[in-house]
Amino acid sequence: MRIDHAAVYARAVVDGTLSAPHIDVDGADLAPRYVKLQCAEFLRMWDDEDPKYTVNRKLLRRICLILSVLRMAKGPRTGKTIYDALAGYQWLIITALLCCVHREDPTRRRYERALLEICRKNGKTFVVAVLFILLFLLEPPFSRFFSVAPDGDLAREIKKALDPLISVNDEALDGDLDVRRDWIRSKRSKTEYKPLNYSTNRMDGKEPNAFIADEIGALPTNYPIEAMRSGQLLVDMPLGFCTSTKYPTIDNPLEDEVSYAKKVLDGIIEDETCFALLYEPDDTKGWMDNDAILAQGNPLSLEIEKVWDNLIKWRAEAIAVESKRENFITKHCNIVYQGAGTESYVPIDAVMEGSEESIDFSGRSLYVGVDLAMTNDNCAVAVAFEDDDGIFADVTAFFPAERQHEKSVFEKVDYQQFINAGNAVACGGMVVDYSVIEQFVRNIERKYGGTVVSLGYDRYNAISSVQKWEEAGITCVEIKQHSSVLHPPTKLLAEKIEDGQFHYVRNKLLEINFQNARCTYDTNLNRYVNKKKSSGKVDMVVALLNAVYLLQQDIIFGDEFVCQY
Repeated sequence: MRIDHAAVYARAVVDGTLSAPHIDVDGADLAPRYVKLQCAEFLRMWDDEDPKYTVNRKLLRRICLILSVLRMAKGPRTGKTIYDALAGYQWLIITALLCCVHREDPTRRRYERALLEICRKNGKTFVVAVLFILLFLLEPPFSRFFSVAPDGDLAREIKKALDPLISVNDEALDGDLDVRRDWIRSKRSKTEYKPLNYSTNRMDGKEPNAFIADEIGALPTNYPIEAMRSGQLLVDMPLGFCTSTKYPTIDNPLEDEVSYAKKVLDGIIEDETCFALLYEPDDTKGWMDNDAILAQGNPLSLEIEKVWDNLIKWRAEAIAVESKRENFITKHCNIVYQGAGTESYVPIDAVMEGSEESIDFSGRSLYVGVDLAMTNDNCAVAVAFEDDDGIFADVTAFFPAERQHEKSVFEKVDYQQFINAGNAVACGGMVVDYSVIEQFVRNIERKYGGTVVSLGYDRYNAISSVQKWEEAGITCVEIKQHSSVLHPPTKLLAEKIEDGQFHYVRNKLLEINFQNARCTYDTNLNRYVNKKKSSGKVDMVVALLNAVYLLQQDIIFGDEFVCQY
């Protein structure tokens, strides 16, 4: 019996050989970028190249034997064994979550948190149901499983998928699973599964060995997810699995989870317990005629032609009928549909290519940008100069010292490592001490060895500090926070990043800020970074754009720099 289905799928994804006879995308990849990154990590374990983790093949063989005797209850593959019916990505989820283990202790699983972002009608609920059945058979006695969802109907979806699977396979399961209206219990191990409804059930006080948070894009807050995770504090091998399609908003727990997972996959945040398959298309603009967008968001369509045919039909309807576009683009393309649009500022991998161990600022004409937010929030100072058509920069963040732990937990970033690296300064108590920032700016010439030409600032919260800097002889320029003013530096910096002409002193916190940054277009298609619609702190990017604005104005007026409008 073959046990390498997950590896075969992952290798095809990484090698770019994933294909389907009914899909022709002219050589474009059928798997998105972040799925490739996760598959590459899995293959390192499968090929025994990871020094810390490996795949427990003995356990995987046992799982394959179990699935070879369990039958499908409904759907296009009714009557087949689950072993024969699982799609490649579903094999990858089951193998990774249950069989990727510590090399020194093969009984200890690697992954504790997982995320599946995928379009509708791709077997998401089914693979979760299969995972729960396997956990019933593999987890220790008296384990507790929960599924959480925004409302009663969604909360019962996983149980509705479990009920027929258990009914059809009752004999193979030795009649062990007792199915009732509100729960499922193992007679042998006393393990229990219960669906929870966010709108009526309190999530605190539970101690789940495993939980599934379904359709988290519809949750109003991330409270259910965090309540489940905090309940796993004393659990030996916890597993939390979040799943969802996109929703027509960017302010929801799914986007928070996706943002965190991307930072892990990009290497910005180190979290070896996180597994994520993010089936969202790399290109979000050509949904009307780009088949790769459909393929990248719908992995099941590569294996079931009927799914692909339906997607093509629904896309034609969405093109013809505008009222159907939001549902189609959001649910079947995994693209947040927001009219004029909100989009990521620049690809994080392009930003990271400009990371330098050190940059020599001495003798340079320096342009300084500051972002002085509210006293209980992050502030930032950016220093930049131009050389040979490139932009070179260093950015420092400032935040309230007594909020360090709170911010680290809430933002899911370790501020202490940024302090140690010199990328951030903790100052003040519960509010930022502006005098520390003011002194930092006054010391820029001494610290960097260059000459400050001017300092750009947003008037909000900056008047007092600006007066002190002007008294110290620093030329300060107010930069109006309007799209017509911010568009040129926003466009220029993006072009320099994508052309490999932006360089910065190594700074993970700045990279996180770029990852968080979202842009909005006004009615004249002027683009600017929108703080409110960004998925986290972007103060360092805003400060950098203020510095780039001054640099751009001076050098354009000197006819040394060409900016494309």
